[in-house]
Amino acid sequence: MRTLTLALAAVLGLAAQTVPDWRRVGGPAVDLQLAGPATGPVIQVWYSADGSALYARTASGQVFRTSDFANWTPPSSNDAGNDAAAPVRVIPARLPEANATVVASNPGSARIFAFRTQLWASGDGGQTWLNLTSYRAASVVGPGQNSVAVSPNDDRQIVLANEFGVWRSLDGGLSWDGLNLTLPNLSVVRILSTPTGVAGARVLTNRLGALEMAPGNAVWSQAPAPEVDAENSAKRRYANQLGLPERSVTTVVSAGDTVYVGSSDGRVWTSLDDGRNFLPPKTPSGAAGPVQRIWVDPTRPRVALAVMGGKGARVLRTTNSGDLWDSLDEMLPDGAVHGITADRPSGAVYVATDKGIFYALTNLEDLSAPPSWTNLSDRLPGGAAKAAALDVRLDPAGVQLYAAVDGYGVFATPAPHRTRSLRIVNTADYTTRAAAPGSLLSVIGGYVNAATGENLNYPVLVAADSESQIQVPFEAQGPNVNLRLVTAGGTFTRPLTVQPVSPGILVGRDGAPMLWDADTGLPVNAGNAAHSNGRLQVWATGLGKTRPDWRAGLPAPMENPPEVVAQVHAYLDGQALQVTKATLVPGYVGFYLVEVQLPVVNNLGPSELYISAGGQDSNKVQVILEP
Repeated sequence: MRTLTLALAAVLGLAAQTVPDWRRVGGPAVDLQLAGPATGPVIQVWYSADGSALYARTASGQVFRTSDFANWTPPSSNDAGNDAAAPVRVIPARLPEANATVVASNPGSARIFAFRTQLWASGDGGQTWLNLTSYRAASVVGPGQNSVAVSPNDDRQIVLANEFGVWRSLDGGLSWDGLNLTLPNLSVVRILSTPTGVAGARVLTNRLGALEMAPGNAVWSQAPAPEVDAENSAKRRYANQLGLPERSVTTVVSAGDTVYVGSSDGRVWTSLDDGRNFLPPKTPSGAAGPVQRIWVDPTRPRVALAVMGGKGARVLRTTNSGDLWDSLDEMLPDGAVHGITADRPSGAVYVATDKGIFYALTNLEDLSAPPSWTNLSDRLPGGAAKAAALDVRLDPAGVQLYAAVDGYGVFATPAPHRTRSLRIVNTADYTTRAAAPGSLLSVIGGYVNAATGENLNYPVLVAADSESQIQVPFEAQGPNVNLRLVTAGGTFTRPLTVQPVSPGILVGRDGAPMLWDADTGLPVNAGNAAHSNGRLQVWATGLGKTRPDWRAGLPAPMENPPEVVAQVHAYLDGQALQVTKATLVPGYVGFYLVEVQLPVVNNLGPSELYISAGGQDSNKVQVILEP
C-alpha cells in the first residue's frame, strides 16, 4: 500500500507539513493584447556600463536587475549599477508629438529618441522622425512612455519603460517583446475569489481593474467584477443614508440581515435589519485611521473583525454585533493592516500588513487577551518575503490560504490552522459536497489512524499530521452517516452525507483539472490543449457502485477495470458528449475514469466541461481545445 499512497499523495498534492508551503498563483504579468504580457508602471530603465545587466525602477521606487533578460531580482547593496545617470536631454529641430521628452542615445551616436504616447527615433537631429511603436494609430506596447535605454554593446537593442512595464527590441525598434513575466510590479490590492471549477483566482488591482488567473495559466487576464460594482453601489447608498460624504465609506460587508459599514475616520456602523436602520456608530477604543476591511462570520454575524490603516489599534474584534470592540494587535509588529480573514471554529485570524502576513489563534466567541502573532511571510520566495501584504483570503472550505503580496502577485499555502479543526471535504475539489460509495474524502486537520461509519470500515489511504485521505466503502448507504475518526489527537465523530452518486472532477492544488489526452496519454492543460474530434479522459470521484462490485481500499485492476453502474453523461459548453467509457482508473483507489468523444468544433479555445450521474452534476472545469 505504501507505493499506492505515495502515488495518491503526488497526484493530489497532499502535504504533511504544518509550516507554510507557499506556491505562486500565476505571476505578476497580465495579458493586455500588447506585444507581450504587461505589468505595472516602470518609470526608468538603464544598462550597466558594460551592457551585461539591465535595471528597472518601478513607480513605487523599487529597483530590479536582470542579466538574462528573463528573471528579475533586487540588486545587491554594493551593485555599482544601482543608480542610473540622468538622461541627456536634447533640443530637437522639431517634436514628433506635443510635449514629448527628447534624449540622446549612447555617446558617439547621432540618434536621438523622443517619447510620450509613442517612442520615436531620429538620426538627423529631429528633422525627421520614425515611429517605433505605432500600429494602426495605437502603441504595440501601450501608451505612456517613460524612459528609453540602448545597449552600449549593440545599438539595435533598445529597452523602453512605460506605464505597462519593460519592453525590448533586438532589431532597432522593428519588433518588441515584453520583459514582464517575472518583474515584481503588479499591485494586487484585493483577492476577490479563490480558484473553483472553471473560474480561477480573481483579484482587484490598483490600475488594471479586476483580473483572473485561469487554472493552469501563468498570466492574468482582465475580468468582470460584479461584487466590486455591488459593493461600490452599497457604499454610495449607505453614505447617503448616513449623511456622509460618498468617499468617506471605505468598506461594506454583510451576512444575513447584519450589515457593517466602515468609514475613513475609523467609525463602524451596524444594521441588524439588512441596512434599513443603523445603530449609533462606534469608534473602537484606540483605533485611528480608516477602516480598511471588515470580516464577518457568515453563520454568526455578531462575530466580526475590523482592520485599520492608522497607528493606533489596528485589528479589532466584536462578539456582539459591533456594540463593543477590543484590540487583538498588541503583539503585532507596527504597520498598517490592509486585509483580514478568519476561521471562527478554530479561532484562526490572518492579517495582511505592511510587514507581511501574520497568523494568530484567539477566541472569536468571547473577549479575551490579545494573542501572539506568527510571521508567515518569511517562507515566501525571493523578495516577496520582505514585501508588504495587501490582502488575505481563505478558500470556501477554509483549508487553503491565499495572500496578495505587493508587486509579486498572489501566493497560496495550506492554511496553518487546519491542524486545529477537524473537517471533512470532498477530495475532488475540496468542497463539502456529499459523498458517495467509493468516494475519496480528505480529512483536514488530523492524522487518521482508522475510520468507521455504520459498522463499515472506511480505508485510510494517506495519513499526515495536517491532512489524511479516506475512501467511502462501496457498501455505504445514506443519507446520514456518523463517521468515527480515530486520530493522533483523539477520537472524533463527524456527520457525513452519503448519496448513491456525487460526481466530482478531480482538480489539482493549482486549480487545473485532471484531464488526459486518450490518444497520447499526456495531461491536458494550458500547455497541451485537447484536440477537436479527439478523445478526452476525465478523472473523477464519487460515481458510486461498479459492476462487478469492488472493495474499497483496493487498487482497480490494470485489465478490465470495473464499470460504473450509474449512467454517466458529459457536457461541453452545455452540449452533450458521447461517453465511451466510465470505469475505475486502473491501478488507483477511488479514482474513476470517464472517457468522452470530443466533437468537431470551430469555436476553439476555453470551454466548460462537466459530468453528470444520477441527476447529480459535478463541478465545472475548463478545457482548452485546438484543431
